[in-house]
Amino acid sequence: MADIPRTVRDSIQVVLGTDREPTGCQCEPSFADQTLLIDASACPFDGQLATSPECRETVIDALTARDIDVVVSESGGVERAYEDDSAALLVAAGRFVEAVEFHDERLARLARSDPLGACLEATGRADVVADIAAETGLAELTARGLGYEEALSSSVGPTLSHWRIERSPPATSTLLRVHQLETGGTIRQYDQPTGLTCYHLEPVEHQLPANALETLESAYCRLAKGEFDGGHRAPARAVRAVLEDSKKSSEATEWTETVAYVLRKHARGYGLLEDFFADPSVSDVFVTAPAHSNRLRATVDGETMVTNVTLTDEGVQALCSRFRRESGRAFSRADPTLDATADISGRRIRIAGVTEPPSTGAAFAFRAQGRDVWTLPALVGNGTLTPSAAAVLSVAVERGGAILVAGPRGAGKTTLLGALLWELPPAVRTVVIEDTPELPVSALQRTGRDIQALLASDDAEELSPTGALRTALRLGNGALVVGEVRGEEASVLYEAMRVGANSEAVLGTIHGDGGEAIYERVVTDLGVSPTSFGVTDLVVSLESTAAGARRVKTVEEVLAGKETTFATLYEQTEAGLRSTGRIERGNSHLLDQLTTPEESYADVRARLTDRTQLLDALAVRDATTGGEVTSSHANRNR
Repeated sequence: MADIPRTVRDSIQVVLGTDREPTGCQCEPSFADQTLLIDASACPFDGQLATSPECRETVIDALTARDIDVVVSESGGVERAYEDDSAALLVAAGRFVEAVEFHDERLARLARSDPLGACLEATGRADVVADIAAETGLAELTARGLGYEEALSSSVGPTLSHWRIERSPPATSTLLRVHQLETGGTIRQYDQPTGLTCYHLEPVEHQLPANALETLESAYCRLAKGEFDGGHRAPARAVRAVLEDSKKSSEATEWTETVAYVLRKHARGYGLLEDFFADPSVSDVFVTAPAHSNRLRATVDGETMVTNVTLTDEGVQALCSRFRRESGRAFSRADPTLDATADISGRRIRIAGVTEPPSTGAAFAFRAQGRDVWTLPALVGNGTLTPSAAAVLSVAVERGGAILVAGPRGAGKTTLLGALLWELPPAVRTVVIEDTPELPVSALQRTGRDIQALLASDDAEELSPTGALRTALRLGNGALVVGEVRGEEASVLYEAMRVGANSEAVLGTIHGDGGEAIYERVVTDLGVSPTSFGVTDLVVSLESTAAGARRVKTVEEVLAGKETTFATLYEQTEAGLRSTGRIERGNSHLLDQLTTPEESYADVRARLTDRTQLLDALAVRDATTGGEVTSSHANRNR
């Protein structure tokens, strides 16, 4: 009857009177590529191979005909994936049964339900049966001395989820820490003999009772059919509809909201990434290709840990589709890299991706961008720069200076650039050009700032960086911010600066270290004339220390003449970031440039002193939010 459709078979069973509760395994196997799929929805043993000899017999019988890479059983809204050594044991058992049946039918029958026991008997014999156990690989797998709970361990997840969880803690490990997540999940950290800590996630869906998981599966099916509109509210409506139809809504109040949350997380959200980034100690999550073969890794309080989570191939494709849709950018063989951002668990996450052909499948790095808003007082407070150096940058931005923030990748260029935006006078209109949204545009807008964001990309279907810059120059006479100066748009930017096309500050980041290196990159590599480069006022270079701290390395002013040279205003010493004395001696070209007709050099120095005291006071009392910095502008020029 195995080949008869289930609906027809059920009708036949009713006629024959065989529709009573089955006592044996009712799993239905089928093959899909290199996967053996087990429909255990009608099986009283739920297709659990570790605990059910009957289900093992069904699976091993199927594997006498062909090999597979993974066995997946589904029952009651739960999917169990048997991979790696677990799948290898089942495949070896199928080979053993096929080969040994000719020599010993009894042993073949035993091997179908108890392959470990059959192998122990076979290896104790001195005939061809022992050779078959060795040749099929069953003897080697049995020799590990594991019971079925370990030998046939599975990764588990709701059927709607593309994430798989290894529920058992790592062998021979020591529990270090347990804590709860706001998502309802539980985190356990285990010390392992390998020296790599295990970050063991038990999401809330793995704590739901069987009837809740069945409701979850039914609600997902109805949601997938498009029965419910309403975006964010649709999952909850689907769950309520399932409960009402089954007349169980009054019995499920203790888990209804949880089921709706889980459905929303997997059908509308980012799956288990929401659990990872709900943990404030997690800064990075890595998906290594091929994803289904590699457990995710996470950076937790600066330490790299291996997790108990894997992402299925379907999950990878779902993420790729979502990132393409949300970023509006291609991510395919023709354009195999991705740079995007997303809001996950209330945190801004930077997403870097790569796919074929440079990678063997899609791989991702997810990095939390830390606090939403960094300001100059906040950077003074964490030691990135000193109050007096911050004051120089603050006054330069306030008075329309042209500043390049330089440094290697990861040195904090974008963070400092974002902090400088808060130093623009609140009334100044600002246009920000980025290829990936990272600057605090929304936060600035919430405090009443007039900030217009433009997204630029080298993608032919989008606004090019050069096109975005030309558009920005037509959108209003104010401050101009370029997320990264790196291509042909540099010539347009510097020509606009040279002819005075903007009336306020021009700010941007660039890769490089120090004024001379930046000059070489802008003039030689990007084709900007030396005369145009001369309108740059400051080059601020950042660095990362061996301990991982980010800090300002130098602040240099640009001296334009027959040749462009640089004079250092601040530099790192053994005592930290210190002034070179150039400003104090009255030699700073920058201060001359910032002086208005009504002011003297001494007046600007006095303004720097006041600004130093203001930024230091804000940092000391931790008044470092964007709103607090914006409020401080009212008292700056009195």
